[in-house]
Amino acid sequence: MVILIEKNYPVFTIVIKNPEVKNAVDGPTAQELSVAFREFENDKKALVAVLWGSNGTFCSGANLKAIVEGKGNRIEKEGDGPMGPTRMFLSKPVIAAIAGYAVAGGLELALWCDMRVVEKDAIFGVFCRRFGVPLIDGGTVRLPRLIGLSRAMDMILTGRSVNAEEALAWGLANRVVDIGRSRIEAEKLAREIAAFPKTCMRNDRFSAYEQFGLDINDAMVNEFEYGLKTLESGEYMEGSQAFTKGKGKHGNFKKI
Repeated sequence: MVILIEKNYPVFTIVIKNPEVKNAVDGPTAQELSVAFREFENDKKALVAVLWGSNGTFCSGANLKAIVEGKGNRIEKEGDGPMGPTRMFLSKPVIAAIAGYAVAGGLELALWCDMRVVEKDAIFGVFCRRFGVPLIDGGTVRLPRLIGLSRAMDMILTGRSVNAEEALAWGLANRVVDIGRSRIEAEKLAREIAAFPKTCMRNDRFSAYEQFGLDINDAMVNEFEYGLKTLESGEYMEGSQAFTKGKGKHGNFKKI
């Protein structure tokens, strides 16, 4: 098994472990990734997932050697994406913990995640530009939405490397951490997110994603409908009662 699952509830960590090919993903590995994320989605104890590549590399993309050998990635309009979970829209957040290279299809896996915790030596890039391999796992969609069309075109057309510092300035990285700390810090962040009232957090997340493609009025209506669902859940009453008891005051996020 190239894909490993480690459960430390409420965190669910998925590990790509194939150092011989710098965690490149072939067809079987992509299927394993999809299975792992479906398990996360269906696991009620798991509230936030972390995707991490072992041995100092997040993911170097699709395994081109495997394509030549007939073990290439799935190429179909319906169902899972070539890299696995990239067409899924989960109900719970996923954080990418990135060391080393997150390039080509590996970049697309990182873009699919809600947030990216990035080590100082991390490298992003559309390295597949060299070989005529297209971005087919959401790269041309998610990258412009994250960093803007001009910067996305800089990456897409040139294939150049983008380091952690530039990625942070562009909004491609959410946090930059010391080398060897991406998984630790991503799991710490995951636990912090998991501590929040989950109905409200998930509904706000849904609204933020769904506003793409809606005009401003429809987006505002959609946000309000999600807000009503949250209010109907009663979470805000529990939160209000906690606030009156002194929890969370003055911007304190501890012991909420």
